[in-house]
Amino acid sequence: MYDFGAFAQAATWVSLLTLTFMEVVLGIDNIIFISIVVGRLPEEQQARGRTIGLLLALVFRVVLLLSISWIVGLRTSLFDLNLPWMDEPFGVTGRDLILLAGGLFLIYKSTTEIHNKLQGEEDQENGIGGKQVTMRNIIFQIILIDIVFSFDSILTAVGLVDNVLVMIAAVVVAMGIMLAFSGVVAGFVNNNPTIKMLALSFLIMIGFMLVMESAHKEIEKGYLYFAMAFSLTVELLNLRLRKKSKPVQLRDSQYD
Repeated sequence: MYDFGAFAQAATWVSLLTLTFMEVVLGIDNIIFISIVVGRLPEEQQARGRTIGLLLALVFRVVLLLSISWIVGLRTSLFDLNLPWMDEPFGVTGRDLILLAGGLFLIYKSTTEIHNKLQGEEDQENGIGGKQVTMRNIIFQIILIDIVFSFDSILTAVGLVDNVLVMIAAVVVAMGIMLAFSGVVAGFVNNNPTIKMLALSFLIMIGFMLVMESAHKEIEKGYLYFAMAFSLTVELLNLRLRKKSKPVQLRDSQYD
């Protein structure tokens, strides 16, 4: 499991590159959530908040990788639910509880953000006539969602690679890439209201997917990411079109 000699083999490097790519793809939703939540902080604190959030995500992933046996044990049934509409008892695992809590939190938080944006209540939550948003509050929210996304990331890694050192290397490289581009992603999302709304909608979809997985209803993630990529492409074309369109010219009044 901790075979350093494996790095001398070409297959190990192929696995490392593949897993790194998968970790970056799976980390996009984490970056989006962190960018939106940190956007509530004063501008001078946002970069620090994003860095802390992503470093915490890295720590969670490495700790979980060093506890592989515990992760695997989370798939063991803790208790059974005998529901009337089911033919057989439903075994609830630790993983199910974590995914359910994380999915519901993601749906709640994303829906709240959309509501605040539509109602124009962002200023109040930033401390103008309302409760003050603090770094501690933001970091606490990031920790909650980091835990959920970390489990998703690690379970994917376990399914692709059996060498923990390769997993850790892939997670570290992927997190370095995300740290390097987190500022660009955050700026783009927060400076374009339609992109931010689209991102929040994506997070609701991801939260729903987590809830379904907690009920042992597997949803093919490829379909979800394709829908997200398609919607983002359409919105990017709309942004480009709006930039190129000429401003409305008012006609001269015939009474002047």
